[in-house]
Amino acid sequence: MKEYILLFRHENANGKVSPEQMQQWMKQQMDWIDSIAAQNKFVSGTGLLFEDAKVVNHKKVVTNGPFGDVKETLGGYIVVKANSADEAAEFAKGAPVLQGEGNTVEVRQIMIAN
Repeated sequence: MKEYILLFRHENANGKVSPEQMQQWMKQQMDWIDSIAAQNKFVSGTGLLFEDAKVVNHKKVVTNGPFGDVKETLGGYIVVKANSADEAAEFAKGAPVLQGEGNTVEVRQIMIAN
């Protein structure tokens, strides 16, 4: 079985949603992760905070991030075990982040060094 990272890309919702809505989304996220864990296919994951984010470019210039000139940003990730990218994509289809228009879940196989 291979490992895949599911990257959650969305707009920064801070200040745009109520604390109650954020709580509801977090419960949906935890329920979704629990459903993957019940299949013994959840490896790890976390959300990523927007506060104090920095972006370092190829010239080693540091700016406040994340990616202020881009409309979507990386909001978190999980790592799952799956037999194929298609199976990992099936997990991704259940991600609550997809309730937001324009939000995406990127599925990438994790390279394991020998």
